[in-house]
Amino acid sequence: MLISVIVTTYNRPDALRAVLDGLAAQDDRGLEVIVADDGSRSDTRELVEAVRSSAPLRVHHVWQEDRGFRAGAARNRAFERAAGEYLLFLDGDCIPRPDFIARHRALAERGWMVAGNRALLSEAFTRTALLERSPLHAWTMPDWRAAKHRGDINRTLPLASLPLGPLRKLAADRWQRVRACNLGVWSSDFASVGGFDETFEGWGFEDSDLAVRLLNAGVRRKEGAFATGVLHLWHRENDRRHEGRNWDLLQERIRSHATLPMLGLRPRS
Repeated sequence: MLISVIVTTYNRPDALRAVLDGLAAQDDRGLEVIVADDGSRSDTRELVEAVRSSAPLRVHHVWQEDRGFRAGAARNRAFERAAGEYLLFLDGDCIPRPDFIARHRALAERGWMVAGNRALLSEAFTRTALLERSPLHAWTMPDWRAAKHRGDINRTLPLASLPLGPLRKLAADRWQRVRACNLGVWSSDFASVGGFDETFEGWGFEDSDLAVRLLNAGVRRKEGAFATGVLHLWHRENDRRHEGRNWDLLQERIRSHATLPMLGLRPRS
């Protein structure tokens, strides 16, 4: 089964390079990567072209005009290029460790989405790691425990690996904490609910809206924590001027039990 990894990015090629390095080092090679570019400058395209020519990774670049934060639209355009039966959504500042694809593949189950988690890196550590091109994806748990002691990472628990078994399905109807920085969903389920709602512009809740509509359509939530944790590079807080509007849109979606977006995927030709 081919897994399509959709990586959202905007004008941060150093972070994207670290994410692509992590994807190129995966134990499970059954993947393709689609970079969902929300209007970056040409240096991002140049990076993707360099990776395509040098790394053992099938990578595509899908760019849209910079008209503000439109991550949902960028992900939808990337999905139109995806060939995989299964999708993994990953942010361009979230570094996967070598077993990321394998873990998600093991958790993939028809009728379920998988919500993963993350550990947050500090500002100073992020800056140094990117400058030195540290292979963070290859660090071991002892490395991260030492980093926690130095204050370079907020916690190491998200990086732990636990079987959990049936406990992974205890929050099957919970949309909270489903984030598109680490989310697995079947391509057919994503298409059936029309993808991301592109009326969510600016930061906030477009991934929650997707989770709510998937739940309304009968797709349950499986816990991906303690299996799929990613390393979230520090960044400045996003502009949240649209947060209130997006929250109101989400609440209306919850009340209406809708499955389709107001503006979503374009019909496939």
